[in-house]
Amino acid sequence: MPGLARKAIGYLLVGGLAALVDIGLFHVLVRQASGVLLPAIASFMVAAVVNYLLSSIWVYQRQWRSLSRAAKFLFFALIGLTINAGTTWWFAQALPIAPTLAKVGGVGVAFTANFLMNTFIVFRAED
Repeated sequence: MPGLARKAIGYLLVGGLAALVDIGLFHVLVRQASGVLLPAIASFMVAAVVNYLLSSIWVYQRQWRSLSRAAKFLFFALIGLTINAGTTWWFAQALPIAPTLAKVGGVGVAFTANFLMNTFIVFRAED
């Protein structure tokens, strides 16, 4: 299987697990909060740690103990967070859907951007 396809499938699996962490934790947190934005941010950050560790080790086969890579990952995760939380907030405000379903939409929109940033910037092949 070509390298990019293997990475995409691996990232889909790792991203899927991180999405389950994100959505599940959001579902728990949103019941305790008066809005959706703070639970969306908190659940995303926990999921980002899961994503970084598993992506480093399994998808991109890189050392996870790299400060520069972790910093890049965090920077781009914050871009992904903006996409994810903003989309979640917008769906929850604009559409007559449950907050957890809005979160599912936010995760879906952010997924492609996160894969591209991680593949071509954070975990790119060293020259």
